[in-house]
Order: sequence, then structure tokens, then C-alpha cells
Amino acid sequence: MKIYIDTFGCTFNQADSQIMAGLLNENNGSLTSSIEDADVIIINTCYVKHPTEQKVITKIQRLKNRFPDKKLIISGCMVEIDPEKLEKAAPEASWIGPHKIQNAPEIVKSVMDGNIVRATGYSNKSKVCLPKIRSNPLIHIIQICEGCDGACSYCCTRFARGSLQSYSIEMIKREAEQAVSEGCKEIQLTAQDSAAFGRDSGESLSNLMNHIADIEGDFKIRVGMMHPKSMMGDVGGIIDAFKRDKFYKFLHIPIQSGNNKILSDMNRCHSVEEFKDIVTKFKEEITDISISTDIIVGYPTEDDDAFLDTMELIQEIKPDFLHISKYMHRPGTPSSDLEEIGYNTMKKRSKALKYLKEKIAIENNMELIGTTQKVLVTNKGSKGGYVARTNSYKTVIIENAIIGTFLDVVITDAKPTYLIGSKLD
Repeated sequence: MKIYIDTFGCTFNQADSQIMAGLLNENNGSLTSSIEDADVIIINTCYVKHPTEQKVITKIQRLKNRFPDKKLIISGCMVEIDPEKLEKAAPEASWIGPHKIQNAPEIVKSVMDGNIVRATGYSNKSKVCLPKIRSNPLIHIIQICEGCDGACSYCCTRFARGSLQSYSIEMIKREAEQAVSEGCKEIQLTAQDSAAFGRDSGESLSNLMNHIADIEGDFKIRVGMMHPKSMMGDVGGIIDAFKRDKFYKFLHIPIQSGNNKILSDMNRCHSVEEFKDIVTKFKEEITDISISTDIIVGYPTEDDDAFLDTMELIQEIKPDFLHISKYMHRPGTPSSDLEEIGYNTMKKRSKALKYLKEKIAIENNMELIGTTQKVLVTNKGSKGGYVARTNSYKTVIIENAIIGTFLDVVITDAKPTYLIGSKLD
């Protein structure tokens, strides 16, 4: 039995796919990279944004038309968020909800026997220390918690992932130790909101970070997205943990809008001032920190003045990475009852922010030309050369390297999205 898995979406979703692959491999399933050879196709869906939804639906329809005789299983967030649309798109497909991935071997076997299986609903089973097949043998993803304790007005992911469930620090550390012993050079700690870790169990993200940093070995740790409201009670502890050598100096802290009224309308539960205070503290304490943030352009109540506030905030904090999303209604969210902003206004604002993003990115990167950076080589480049990461998680392209090694490189050129480096002799 050959199984093909295609994954959409975030790092957390990638880890779900890696777990399904590991479990299937241990239960006589043979993973294949060739969709033509597969007996079963699993599409692990993301539903956070409308464009991604469209890609998912298009992929499902193409597979049905191209491979009508293959067994099709849909997993991921779409299963829980929009089952009616999924039923219309693929009425003969089986489903694996995000909390049911541990049942993948039994579900695949039943599907191969000719049954349609719909495994949905929530579970408190931990996803730590389960078998995984890594997409990159050097990078290991660990899900530290699932769900969140927020209620952002535009977000439908919480309908799929549920309320916050933090996993055991002991088990997370054990999985990380195993990965390092197997030669992994990068550990990625991921969640819907990494900073929320422990809010349900009496633990804290900073405590977890220190436990992982105590593991012996030459490797780096990347901490995933952190909601500002979840960080506010432990900023000092998180900063102190980030100072440890094993951590990439990379802070992903979404703001979504630079206007307090819009943040209130979004039910973000933090202010612009609180966000800026966190960023300022990180920059003061960790001088080489890179800042990544997210903006939703065109929330239904955003007027021109509110958008200008966002532009001014981005100009002020000058993030190294900026993820821009155009607002679109998502199923079941409170904001979907509001009237969307006109297309032309949305396009104009998005274009202006994109221009500012690229201007800041190239300016930030140009400042690194001539500096020496210690990098970790993670993979081959799609257009030649090798891809490496600086201590602040910036991408560096170098001509010749050995994957999995740490190198000292001189930055010789800069682009908006990456740096070019040369190895020191």
C-alpha cells in the first residue's frame, strides 16, 4: 500500500503530516513521493486564508478528475471548519480531523477496504514523542501545544484546533533529545501561539525554552509565533531564554494592525503600545534580534486613518520580516457579519504596505554587508547554491557548503528576502 501526502499551511500542519507519515510507515504503509504510484492520497488542508482555501479546493478537484480510482483522504483544518463545502467538493472522500491523526493507520486500512471514514472531533491525546518522517532530515518540528485561549474575531483556525492544550515539558524535551541524537541540527518549537504554552498547566514558555537549551549538542532552536497578549506576563523570562546561544534570535510577534480601535474590533486583547513595549525590550536586550510581524490589510472597520497608523507603526519598528494578508471573511467568524472593504481600496492599501515592506527589508539587509555571520547550512537552493540561516534566522545563499554544518561567512550582497555570503578561508 503506497501513500502520498500533500501538505498545505503552517509548520504545525507540516508536523501533523510528518506524524501521519511516521505512523503509517510503522504500520506497513509505504510513503511515496510519486502521486501516480500512490494507492491512497492524503491532502492535509489549511483553511486560515481564503486564497489557501481556493488552492485546496482546486487541488481536490484536480485529483478527483485526474485520479478517479485512487482513494482520497482529506485531513487538516478544513475538515472541522467547513465540512459542508468539503462534502460538496469531495463527497466520496474520507476525513481525518486535526485531532484524529493518530488514527491514520486504521483509517487508511479501512479506506483501502472500501469504506468511507469520517474521523472528526476533539481529543486530549498528546502529539509529542510520536514517530515522524521529517521532510528535511536535519530539521525536527515539535508541537508544544495545540489550540489557543484567544478569540480573534477573524480567525477560523480555533474552530479546528480547539482550546489550549499544552504538552508535557518532559516529553517535549525527550523528543528534542532524540532528534538531536539522530543528527538534527535545528529544532522548531511550534504552536498556534507558542507564548500560550503552559497557561493551562501552570508552566511557562521560558521554562520550556530553558529545558530545551540544556540539551547537549551543536544545534539551533527556532521558536514559533507568539501572540503579544500571551507574552506580556513573561517577557523578561522569554528574553533571558532567547539570550542563550542555542536560540535563533528571531521573534515572530504578529500585530495585525497599528490602530488600537481595529485591534479592539479584532478582539486581539492587546494594544499597539503593549506590542511596541515588547519589541523595544527585545531590541534593547538582544541587539541582533530580527523581528517578524503580520498585518491584516483591510479589516472591515479599517478606515484610511487606521491604515496610516499601521504604515507608521511598520515604519517605526522596521521589521525584518512582514507577512501581509488581505482581509477576507472566514467561515463562522464574528467579523464575517461585517461588510468587506471595496476591492480597489484593499488593493491600494496592500500595494502601499508591500512597497514599504520591501524598502525596509532591503535597508535592513544592506546593513549586514561586510559583516561576518555564523550560519547553519540547511539545504540545497532551488536555483543553485546552498541555503543557510544566520543567528537571526535570515536566509543566506552560499556557493559551496556541506549541509548540516556551521560556517563563518562574510555577507557580500543583500536582496530584500535573502543575503549572499562567501565562506571564510
